[in-house]
Amino acid sequence: MALSQEEQLILSSLNSQEKLHSQSFNYQSVFLSSVIPDPTNARFFPCVFIDDEHAKQFVNRKLSKKDLMNIYYGEDRVLIGKSCIINCLKYGSHEWKKANQTIESIIELGNNISVSELIQVPTIYPLEDGKYQVLTGHRRFFALVYANGLGSSSQFKIYDNKPLLTKVKQFQENASREDLPQYGKLQAFLSAMMEIDSFNNARLKIGMKKLTVKETASNLGISMGAFDNYNVLTRYPCVLEAFQSGLSLSFVKVKKVVLSVEAEYRSKHDKSVLNITDKKQINQEIKQLLSGKKTPTKAKKAFKFKAIQSANTLKTLLTSDVTTLDIGIDWDNIDWQDHDAVNNAMATVVEYLETRATSQAT
Repeated sequence: MALSQEEQLILSSLNSQEKLHSQSFNYQSVFLSSVIPDPTNARFFPCVFIDDEHAKQFVNRKLSKKDLMNIYYGEDRVLIGKSCIINCLKYGSHEWKKANQTIESIIELGNNISVSELIQVPTIYPLEDGKYQVLTGHRRFFALVYANGLGSSSQFKIYDNKPLLTKVKQFQENASREDLPQYGKLQAFLSAMMEIDSFNNARLKIGMKKLTVKETASNLGISMGAFDNYNVLTRYPCVLEAFQSGLSLSFVKVKKVVLSVEAEYRSKHDKSVLNITDKKQINQEIKQLLSGKKTPTKAKKAFKFKAIQSANTLKTLLTSDVTTLDIGIDWDNIDWQDHDAVNNAMATVVEYLETRATSQAT
């Protein structure tokens, strides 16, 4: 099976014992006109940069929005230049609204840059055509263009080469930023996990083990709890679709919805392992809940018996009063509404009877 270019690069790095997160870099001043954003990044929106002279003419009302759209083929894009950002996406659409929110934050940051120094500079890496691509700091880069113009220069952190795990690096930054929309964070997580999968496949091909869950979370720069949250929230495509469409619920609340629907489905259909058909049905039920078309119901817990191997054990359970057995269970104080307490007590009874049946047989 042919290796992808990404896997070949990772294998080369692993074979040479290079550390994937230790690429060399330096800080230097670069013209903004030589830097391009990453269209696959969660921070990206379809943009075109305006020449400084055209931006000046627009600000002085010598060029109209329509003029700029014609010059830069700006329909369904956002035009960005010195002191101007023009949303040319379809008016009133979800994309237009999302872009407006990002534009507001860029203008605010750009105004701050105009009067103070940018503390954390954007990170870039060189492309083959002499240009540079933004790795992290898309909003900061757009703000620099807005504040100083495309013909200006600014300080950047520049990697010598494109980092192997670019999406992991982007996620590390996006996950810690409160102002990034939830959909962007989930999208960034999925992209990072695809890179982790490629990394693990490359490790297996040279006889190494996959990263453990703890190592994966560490590489992503998040806690085990946060890693579990992201895994649950990206388990079903309807969750991402809901956030993309403007769902404003917190990750915690949506996670509870997902787990509740799963638990209810497992209990109703007596399922321990979910197949593709099950997941499609669960996805549909979650979608209805998140869209407000269905009222969530609390999953009913079931009383469960430990698997019984001996016929004698089963006979004893059906014909005897097991509460008289001297096995350390305080039957008088058991809360029969507490499913876990009752299940644990019955597991103890079954284990005792199974052990006794085995000893009698020998």
